[in-house]
Amino acid sequence: MKRAIFPGTFDPFTLGHFDILKRSKLLFDEIIVGIGKNSEKKTMFTLEERIEFINEVVKDDKKIKVISYDGLTIDFCKKVDAKFIVRGVRNTGDFEFEKAIARTNRFLSRIETIFILTSAKTSFISSSIVRDLINNNGNYSKLIPESISDFVLKSHLK
Repeated sequence: MKRAIFPGTFDPFTLGHFDILKRSKLLFDEIIVGIGKNSEKKTMFTLEERIEFINEVVKDDKKIKVISYDGLTIDFCKKVDAKFIVRGVRNTGDFEFEKAIARTNRFLSRIETIFILTSAKTSFISSSIVRDLINNNGNYSKLIPESISDFVLKSHLK
């Protein structure tokens, strides 16, 4: 079975993330959306909320699982027997940053990183832009999956 990890913070999960996830399903038998627990990173949404958001988006898809993890992504890959990491790339800055990590992962663990270019219609979307819109009462609804729009709003209003 070809299993891949799609790692990230997903704070929140965007249409850009969803686009990469849908397209990566064509390449693998199973995709594990790995939500990294990073105690150094301040998030807008709790880990539980982010898991709930993504599970809502992929609830009818048997090829996708959502799991949180601690530590290094390559250690998580070994734990779940994944040989691939999927990364979305929006621009050359993303690529240069991800390239160094991918080479290190390949050198240390033989895990391959598969880069998927974002589609033109989602390449401008980032979680930080969505968070900024949320914090400033802007309209972010066209940047996240419709199925989680209400969840995101309710979580933010807590």
